[in-house]
Amino acid sequence: MKKHILYIILFCFLACDSDNQSENLSTETGQGGSLAQFTIVNNYLYIVDESSLKVFNILDIEAPVQVNTTHVGFDIETLFHFANDLYIGSQTGMFIYSLDNPEIPQLLSSVSHFRACDPVVAKQKYAFVTLDGSAGCGGNISALEIYDTSDLSAPKLISRRNLIAPKGLGLFNQFLFVCDDEIKVFDVTNPAESKLVTSIKRSAFDVIIRNDLLIAIGESGLFQYSLSNDSETGVAISELSSISI
Repeated sequence: MKKHILYIILFCFLACDSDNQSENLSTETGQGGSLAQFTIVNNYLYIVDESSLKVFNILDIEAPVQVNTTHVGFDIETLFHFANDLYIGSQTGMFIYSLDNPEIPQLLSSVSHFRACDPVVAKQKYAFVTLDGSAGCGGNISALEIYDTSDLSAPKLISRRNLIAPKGLGLFNQFLFVCDDEIKVFDVTNPAESKLVTSIKRSAFDVIIRNDLLIAIGESGLFQYSLSNDSETGVAISELSSISI
């Protein structure tokens, strides 16, 4: 319940930047963390449940209309939007859907992995997936997987790094933040050979990164950090504030 409340607060903070949001909805895109189950793209709201992807037209935000439901699979968990595509994580794999037709998302590809909880984020030609085998999802292997998605119809696994219990993740420039036993920061300039460069000594289950602001979401509350360039590690991280619950 705490996690759901925190996501609602963050969704309102990050997706509703001004009192005039309803007037400019067609040019705005909602932003959530890697564990989110919904996202806004232009005039559409996309939501996943355990087996399907639902599409709502929200041009009239006071009267949203469901326009489509697409069966995806089973044990669906997360939804992430990048460019013109949706990345859906399940306990057994990742699915990529095109939004060329925003009301009828089309399946481009899917990849399977051993059973584990599975959030995903993406940028440019790569998708980043964490597999948590300690979270009661049926598996016992925990890892970070990186896929080459230059061909969205045929993603290729190019890297797997064993971790302890990875959960949410987020991207800042060439750096990947992964919520493990602490928030670990990897340089993924070369995604096939990720390098651990620093960490935030805090437990969290997800991160949301917008511009140079990082928000870590944990069982004890929200924690804000500023991000900037650093000559030694490549990224400097400064805590700004925290909200305890």
